Amino acid sequence: MSATGESIERPPQPAPGEKAVARIRRHARVLFWPSLLLVACCGAVGYFVWGLPETWMKLAVWGALAVVALFGWLVPLLWWMGQRTTITTRRVIVRSGFFVRVRQEVALGRVYDVSVRRSWLQSTFRSGDVLINLGSDKPIVLRDVPRAGLVQQALHDLVDRAHDTGSVVRWQTEPSALPDQTVVWGGR
Repeated sequence: MSATGESIERPPQPAPGEKAVARIRRHARVLFWPSLLLVACCGAVGYFVWGLPETWMKLAVWGALAVVALFGWLVPLLWWMGQRTTITTRRVIVRSGFFVRVRQEVALGRVYDVSVRRSWLQSTFRSGDVLINLGSDKPIVLRDVPRAGLVQQALHDLVDRAHDTGSVVRWQTEPSALPDQTVVWGGR
């Protein structure tokens, strides 16, 4: 809690020996059309505003183009900045959202397979969707990752290392409660 009573979101401290391997966002290609729209808005202001005879007309054009720039460029930019993935030596952390944050973590010991799916446009830019398969669970999809082949290779190496060292997630090896600690539902 801060001095004003607001809770401050701090990133969790990594476990001892855990290091960040990569921090990834979607390919910046998704910002091409919003950026082109922003340039067109600036050009429209320069072309139309100075030729209008009335002040209210100029203000109306400025206001309309400001709304278009806000929703056509700023919102997509904030959406792109709000999605990020961190790959560490022990887990994959996917964060998304701007106002409502969603965080998903997967231990590398749970990963069965890492594959890449590419469209023709993604192949042109050497990007792709990285699918992290967890067995019976729904796979985690890292959408439009730049240099997807390199990310896949790094994840394969990290998953192999996690499986070779015998590191299994603690909740998979320990029982949920010891035999003498049975608790009746609602009894705590």
